[in-house]
Amino acid sequence: MILVTYILIGLIVAVSFYAFSNDHVMARLIHNAYMVNRRGQYYRFLTSGFIHKDHMHLLWNMFSFYFFGSAVEQIFRMIFGDVVGIISYLGLFLLGIVVSDVPAYFKNKDNPGYNSLGASGGVSSVIFAFILFQPLADICIYFALCIPGFIMGTLYVLFSWYQGRRSNDNINHDAHLYGALFGLIFCAVMVPESIQLFFEQIKNWNIFK
Repeated sequence: MILVTYILIGLIVAVSFYAFSNDHVMARLIHNAYMVNRRGQYYRFLTSGFIHKDHMHLLWNMFSFYFFGSAVEQIFRMIFGDVVGIISYLGLFLLGIVVSDVPAYFKNKDNPGYNSLGASGGVSSVIFAFILFQPLADICIYFALCIPGFIMGTLYVLFSWYQGRRSNDNINHDAHLYGALFGLIFCAVMVPESIQLFFEQIKNWNIFK
């Protein structure tokens, strides 16, 4: 079974590498809130998720997407069946990219110098969908420090909120935050019982196990 996740990764890698060597393509696809506002180029909300700042930015996003995306896609297929599961999974990822950029759009729609890019919003949506379904599964940082997903998710949200308020490192942390929240809301709507199952799993968690 070929996972849609792998197809998306291939497409994102191909488009990103093409944009690395073509400034015109990069400029056409990047999310520039001013151009969206003044010229109605709403496609940028989505296309900006298929390009990246550099090779490390691309590698980190796709590495995360590879592990969490494949797991979430299979969960969706198991719950909804192949067709509806794939459509739902695409909705989670693609809408995560779009929704995560909406706050930045309203904040910067009159600023022609503001740009953002990367699949971080969609990837965050997928990661937090995984956390909702499997909150006790360990998420490891640099293959060394492993923490249950629900704790890592809480720390991630707090860190993104804090960094977003500082806004001094040229990273759109709001996209991470809103992508994560969208992933939780999307899954709660699509699979309402996931909320109850989430709390049932974590209430029996014991740090000493």
